[in-house]
Amino acid sequence: MLEREELAGWLRLIETPQIGLEHGRRLLAAFGSPEAVFAAPTAAHRSLLGPALAEALSRPPDALDTLLDATWRWLQAADGAPRHVIVLGDPAYPQLLLQTADPPLLLYAIGRAELLNAPCIAVVGSRNPTPQGAENARAFARSLGDAGLTVVSGLAMGIDAAAHEGALDAPGSTIAVVGTGLDVVYPKRNLALARRIASQGLVLSEYALGMPSMPGNFPRRNRIIAGLSRGTLVVEAALESGSLITARLAVEAGRDVFAIPGSIHSPQSRGCHALIKQGAKLVDGAIDILEELHIRTASPSPVPTGQDRGGDLLLDALGHEPVTLDALAARLGEAPAELSARLLELELAGEVVRLPGQLFQRLVRS
Repeated sequence: MLEREELAGWLRLIETPQIGLEHGRRLLAAFGSPEAVFAAPTAAHRSLLGPALAEALSRPPDALDTLLDATWRWLQAADGAPRHVIVLGDPAYPQLLLQTADPPLLLYAIGRAELLNAPCIAVVGSRNPTPQGAENARAFARSLGDAGLTVVSGLAMGIDAAAHEGALDAPGSTIAVVGTGLDVVYPKRNLALARRIASQGLVLSEYALGMPSMPGNFPRRNRIIAGLSRGTLVVEAALESGSLITARLAVEAGRDVFAIPGSIHSPQSRGCHALIKQGAKLVDGAIDILEELHIRTASPSPVPTGQDRGGDLLLDALGHEPVTLDALAARLGEAPAELSARLLELELAGEVVRLPGQLFQRLVRS
């Protein structure tokens, strides 16, 4: 654990305006530690960074003492899961992230820090998934976790939350990389999930305590999600989405990208289809990912079909894409009123979901 004076040096380096990660890494490479950076003469800073940045380094950032006090108290808190500040050069720093182009200088963490160097897989996707997409995320994450992989995602609503939930039920557990300080939970609807992850997995951020939710933070945190992981699975994504940013960052880091195909009519599937066209591996089961990553495991059980469930003709007629009641009636040659009652039974049983626009979709569970 860092001593208070060491922490003060790291916070001063990171919070100094205009320095940023690139200049911070140059200073550390030249001087070895933040303490050595600030002990060096201004002339040495000027020769390395130029006069403007040397001048910025000569003055402590505003409110540095307040941030240091708050961070030190946060680290010393004895309640709840363990808290960590992990810096470049720390043995606990994630080695895969260190191999990327833009690793953070410092990471804040709550929970099981050892997961940072466990074999990880990112699972990301839409904040507004289809019911089947959310179930796919949950099922894939559970299967990947059962195989010993730690599932990394971003604690957003939708696919991220479903992936964390599935992984928490498995030995591999999960890491939530957030775009706020660790004393802020966003979105607030995921507060209970965040607490569960802190208890059983790990919540991670590069942002200082008190950092609120800001739009620019989330694309930047995506590089950490991709960088921690041996591969990235995109479950559902629109063509313009943060998930595609994560996939691109994974490619740039030399990691695998996987995508689940969906209906050609679904906007949430278009991003996945675009990734597949660009070379992402199409997957329809967790075993495809495990084989690509050369992870040996027992083959998962096949997804039950309508015939396995006693040959329910209505489930078979539903297929796997949203369908209207009238279309179902035409397929089966039955009255819509009778079908509506049976669909309600299947809905209550968790076999079917009702979508906007009077559409119905079969929900396949792994």
